[in-house]
Amino acid sequence: MLQKLLSAILVCVSVAGCLSCGKTASHYVYAAIPNASQLAVFREDPYSGILTQLQESPYTVGNGARSVVIHPSGKYLYVANPGQGENDISLFDINSDGTITEVTPRTPTDSQPLMLVMDPAGNYLYCANAGANTVSVYSIYTGSATATQQTGSLTLVKTSPVNGTSGQGIGLTPLSMAISPSGDYLFVSGPQQPVGLIGVFRLTSGILTQVSLTGTADSEPISLAVNPAGTFLYAANFTGNSISTYSISSGTLTQVQVLEDNQKNPAWLTLDPTGSYLYVANQGSNNIGTYTITSGTGVPVPVTDSPFASEAQPSFVAADPNGKYLYIGNTGTSAGVQAFGASSGSLNSIATYSVGNGALSIAVLQ
Repeated sequence: MLQKLLSAILVCVSVAGCLSCGKTASHYVYAAIPNASQLAVFREDPYSGILTQLQESPYTVGNGARSVVIHPSGKYLYVANPGQGENDISLFDINSDGTITEVTPRTPTDSQPLMLVMDPAGNYLYCANAGANTVSVYSIYTGSATATQQTGSLTLVKTSPVNGTSGQGIGLTPLSMAISPSGDYLFVSGPQQPVGLIGVFRLTSGILTQVSLTGTADSEPISLAVNPAGTFLYAANFTGNSISTYSISSGTLTQVQVLEDNQKNPAWLTLDPTGSYLYVANQGSNNIGTYTITSGTGVPVPVTDSPFASEAQPSFVAADPNGKYLYIGNTGTSAGVQAFGASSGSLNSIATYSVGNGALSIAVLQ
């Protein structure tokens, strides 16, 4: 069951990590394609949402490339490679035209690095290792390149207790992670039965200190998202077919609601940049659920006409920095990236861009 879940997880960066990137004439969209060990790169027209794949794309990355995250500076990105015999993290410089250049060697990590998230300041990179039940923490060098150190390079932060070769044991098999907007807390979900678990960790100079380990309101929380104010956490429960809402107070989670709206296998969720709308990729229903977030209570309420039909098996959803467009990674017969226009939570399909295999993680650079 875990392997089935892991293959469905669309692990990624927290897209919030790149929402404050520098302005450019075009935006750029980066999509990890695990089955081909590639990274597809598109130029986004910020006025229409239309994508154009760069001539140099797709790029070859590590085996099974599954999660991509962009540094807040917009200068470099990272890809987690959990493929057999790989288990490492790639670093790429981002050029002014959106093209990328890999900086080697790759950074080794624990078994099955399935998800990356970064603190909002871009000081630390966190890597969830499902094969070792650990989270590895790396400091990010942002100074000028030297003969021995490349800008953007990773250095392992020593942590204790250790479970595995490089990561801190967290007491659960990580499915998803989310970081608070303040960078003070890391939330990690796991698929333990009969309900899931969410671990809360306080972050101090990259070091994780466990605050709590909470049984969730429903099973297998496969995706987590925190609102911009850092006051609510949302969990997509893959086999529970529901969305859970938790309030956050000093890192402590309190259940607010479990929303069951007859959609199957919610595989990924994300909030728009303002925190006003929640978007959910329902892999088993072939649609995107959209919700208005109730002010004060954080409760999601379905938008009129939601859900909106998508290509088969939508498994990841990312909002562009302006909140005007959504990009969906699909893993069905029309595997690729689907673009939607978004207005007050309502969606209209723009186009689907084939990449030959399922896109399981998407990051957007402005």
